Amino acid sequence: MGFQLSPGVNVSEIDLTTVVPSVLTTSGAFAGTFRWGPANKVVLVDNEINLSKTFGTPDSNSAVSFFTAANFLAYGNNLSVVRAVAINCFNADANTAQTNVQIANSDVFENLLLNGDNGNLYGPFMARYPGALGNSISVTVVDTGSNVRSGLFTDVPGTSDYVANVGGANDEIHIAVVDAGGLFTGVRNTVLETFPFVSKASDAVNLNTGTNNYYKQVIFNTSKYIYAVDPADYANTSGSWGSSAASTTFDQISGSSASYSLSSGADEVPTDANINIAYSNFANKEVYDISLVLTGNASNTVQQHVIDNVATVRKDCVAFISPPIDAVVNQSGYESDNIKTWLNGLARSSSYVVADSGWKYQFDVYNNVYRWIPMNADLAGLCVTTDRKSTRLNSSHTDIS
Repeated sequence: MGFQLSPGVNVSEIDLTTVVPSVLTTSGAFAGTFRWGPANKVVLVDNEINLSKTFGTPDSNSAVSFFTAANFLAYGNNLSVVRAVAINCFNADANTAQTNVQIANSDVFENLLLNGDNGNLYGPFMARYPGALGNSISVTVVDTGSNVRSGLFTDVPGTSDYVANVGGANDEIHIAVVDAGGLFTGVRNTVLETFPFVSKASDAVNLNTGTNNYYKQVIFNTSKYIYAVDPADYANTSGSWGSSAASTTFDQISGSSASYSLSSGADEVPTDANINIAYSNFANKEVYDISLVLTGNASNTVQQHVIDNVATVRKDCVAFISPPIDAVVNQSGYESDNIKTWLNGLARSSSYVVADSGWKYQFDVYNNVYRWIPMNADLAGLCVTTDRKSTRLNSSHTDIS
């Protein structure tokens, strides 16, 4: 560095050909408990707003996981999240013969139920994701012949141009998804989304956009809250829904409209085994590019699984772990011994893990309470900040004196 008599900027030339910028440390990974959202599937989240939109706002069961993820996102915008679910965490449905169903994510639904004959076992609609939150949803279907008009739709349904052109009739329906219980929006009976002029014909095409207009496919592609499963009012139809358009006069719902309240959705706290399954998604470094693995309030069993089966196996990421809450909160004078006991409880040490020693008391703005949250997300977040500043400094070629 050059010597200067007064503060100033000294510009130096730095040979970056011998430096590999550490850009991968900006990517995090986490598996935990959430109220809503796809389960056992990796979802990339870039900020707390999108975290809440995708996985729901926190309750007492999910708060530690939610704020672990949110705290990391306060430092960086690249977090891969997996929602862990227990076996008895069920999707809400329309009260049919097939109860206690778990459809974890859209891949499962597509493989099992989207295009098959489901035998009228699941009801006309199902909550998009497992959990009791889905019990807040109701779905209204307006069929051809209905006089129901509202501000939600511009006209009553009838026969689409596509179906009319091939000799079919009565294929259009309107669908409205409603937050009947107010659990999503905070206000009962808020309309969440609408699907106007969708078709009962499996091969229907929206002539304005050129896309598939079959109501099950449209909902599968675009809904954030439901899947369409069996034909609406299936007991009063003869199976024409889902047929091809040519020469088909589609059956109508009795009374020309119907509403369905979803129920039987259930929550259950994931076990260590469930959380381990969720973390196992990150084991393959050829598929997921991660560097910092958060563990939230994971047990010793889960922490060891992450160390052994993710970080150590990959050898390109580091796990961040925190002691259990009862080792450090309200344990004045005993924290050090408790932390040693916790660390000794791990079966193996590793160079791919960073252990911290604390929890922090932070405000939960969603529920107006304070909660204790482990610090491993913040330590990983500081790595993101350090990496970002280091990369900027190296790329600037500037020495501040």
